[in-house]
Amino acid sequence: MSREPHILIVDDHREIRDAVSRYLERNGFRASAARDAVEMDEKLRTGRFDLIVLDVMMPGEDGISVCRRLSANGSTPILMLTALGEETDRIVGLEVGADDYLPKPFNPRELLARIKAILRRAERQPQVAGAPAGHRQRFAGWTLDTDTRRLVAEDGRDEVLTTAEFRLLTALLARPRFVLSRDQLLDITSGRSGHVFDRTIDNQISRLRRKIERDPATPEIIVTVRGGGYSLAVDVEHVS
Repeated sequence: MSREPHILIVDDHREIRDAVSRYLERNGFRASAARDAVEMDEKLRTGRFDLIVLDVMMPGEDGISVCRRLSANGSTPILMLTALGEETDRIVGLEVGADDYLPKPFNPRELLARIKAILRRAERQPQVAGAPAGHRQRFAGWTLDTDTRRLVAEDGRDEVLTTAEFRLLTALLARPRFVLSRDQLLDITSGRSGHVFDRTIDNQISRLRRKIERDPATPEIIVTVRGGGYSLAVDVEHVS
């Protein structure tokens, strides 16, 4: 990167905001902080950020709600901070669009490593998904613009995709009729490995099906492969 990445830390604990900001600045980042969603929105209106470190438990609008809202309206990567042992928060956070999570208390070095990993994935996201920015992909009556993230049906209707849904869809579009396991999809879209109880991909597939399938109960576009994972069962046309 030619410039210092700008990180926004959103946490209601001043000690955490100050400590994380100082640590990131010592390691080559710019850092700004907000104590809640209201202050975060003010900073987002006036500044540009490369990543948001977002606490789940905050007064007012909580982190899950904030993540869902930001993911539906933008593409700024989000790293969520969750209470130790609150696996539900972590799973829900990933489902609504977070790029990664880190349980509290955390080691600052691990936070730094995860931030760098997310920023690297964000830089190469179009290539990972196989869909160059500024190109459109047509499939089963849908057109996806990978630059604007706009998904349009044949009748002109728009479907809003969260960040997680967009990454999942582009991963499938890059590999039509190819079977991808849950772990492969999780690694491609989130850069992390899953485990036997991780239903993140299943839940994201279900939500994506509700948006693009004629009948989500009998999917024809994204099909389940028994013992394998999921496959995009239609052809994809790339349009400049």
